[in-house]
Amino acid sequence: MSLIRPFAGLRPAPEHVAGVIAPPYDVLSSDEARVRAAGKPFSFLHVSKPEIDLPPTVDVHDPRVYEQGRRSFGRMLESGVLRRDAAPYYYFYRLVMGTHTQTGLVAAASCAAYETGRIRRHEHTRPDKEDDRVRQIEALNAQTGPVFLTYRHSAAIDAIARAATASTPDMDVTADDNVRHSLWVVSRPERIAALTEAFEALERLYIADGHHRSAAAARVAERRRVANAGHTGAESYNYFLAVIFPDDQMRILDYNRVVKDLNGLSPQALLARLDQAFEVSPEAEPVRPARAGEFGMYLAGRWYRLRVKPDRVPARDPVGRLDVSVLQDQLLTPVLGVGDPRRDRRIDFVGGIRGLSELVKRVDSGEVAVAFALCPTSLADLMAVADTGAVMPPKSTWFEPKLADGVVSHVLD
Repeated sequence: MSLIRPFAGLRPAPEHVAGVIAPPYDVLSSDEARVRAAGKPFSFLHVSKPEIDLPPTVDVHDPRVYEQGRRSFGRMLESGVLRRDAAPYYYFYRLVMGTHTQTGLVAAASCAAYETGRIRRHEHTRPDKEDDRVRQIEALNAQTGPVFLTYRHSAAIDAIARAATASTPDMDVTADDNVRHSLWVVSRPERIAALTEAFEALERLYIADGHHRSAAAARVAERRRVANAGHTGAESYNYFLAVIFPDDQMRILDYNRVVKDLNGLSPQALLARLDQAFEVSPEAEPVRPARAGEFGMYLAGRWYRLRVKPDRVPARDPVGRLDVSVLQDQLLTPVLGVGDPRRDRRIDFVGGIRGLSELVKRVDSGEVAVAFALCPTSLADLMAVADTGAVMPPKSTWFEPKLADGVVSHVLD
C-alpha cells in the first residue's frame, strides 16, 4: 500500500467556489458559524457545522446534527454545487496570507502508514472528539476536513510542484479573511506517477494539525475492513484526506497562555517567586519573545521579560525543553498551581493570530490575572518529538494560514 495515492475529488463547481469554501469546523463556534453562513445557502459550514441549521438548543452531538449535515451535503451534490472529478487526481493547493505563501499536495494518505507510525503524530486525542469525527464521516460517507501533514522538504517534489503550478489555477479565490486559496488539478499520468514515487521515497510524514480527523479516519477504516469480507486494501476507506506541505514553507505562530488568578499571590509576591527559575526585567513595550527560553508576561498593567535560567531546561529531553513545557513546569504548575492544562479551567490559550493586544485586553478587563507570550514552537522541535514517539503538551502549535473546508472532499466509495 502506497504512502499516498490520487483520488477522484469532490469539488465546488467554478461558479460556486466563493460561496462554498469555509473556515475549518474547529476554529468557529456555532454562533460564529451561523453569522459566517448567513445568506450563503451553499456554504460548507452547513455540512461541517450543521447545527447552525437547527435550533440553538440542540446539542452539537445530537444525532439530528449529523443527519442535518448529511442532508445539506446531499443537497449540494444533487444541485450540482459539488461535482466529482472523473478520475483519480492529485491537487496542488496554495495558500497566500499577506507576504506568506505555501503550496501543498492534496492527496489520500494511507491509514496503514498512520497506524504503523510512518505518518507520525505528536498529540494525544480525546475520545469524544474522535467520536464526533467518526460520526461525521459515517453520515456523509466522505472525508471533508483535510488533515494537515508536513515532511522534510524534497527537491524532487519541489520541482514537480513548480511545473504543475506554472499554469493558471483551476480554482482561485480570496476568502473573507483575505487569505487567497488556489488549486491546480494534477491530471497528467506521468506527473501523478512521479508524485507517488517521490512521496514513497520519504521516510515519513508528520501530522501538523488534524489528529482527531486522522484518528477518526483510521477507526472508520478498521470498522469497514472488519465488515468487508472481500477487503483488498485498495478501498477508499483505507486512506484519509490530507494536504501535505514541505516543512520549509510552514508558518507556526505563538500559542500563548492566560491564567485566571494568581493562586493566592499578590503581583509582587508572584514576581518574587519567579526569581528562582527566571531572570525578570520590566519592559516599557509589549514583549514578543524572539528566542527559545524567553517569555513575555503581562501582569497588573505592565510587561515583563522572563528568561529561564539554563539549568532549569532539560536540554536532552525533546519534550521537556520546549518553551510550552518550560513555562508549565517552572511557573504555571509550581507557582500558579495550574494542573493538567488539558483539564484545568483556570488556564486558557490564545492563538498568536490574535496578537499581543488580545493578552493585554483580557488582563485589563479583569477576565484573567496574568498573560504569557511564548516564542513559536519550531517545526524541527515538532518533528524531533514525533520521531521519538512522544507527544507534545496541548496547544503547542498554531498554524496559519488555515486550510479551508470544501475545497476538495474524499468520497468513500
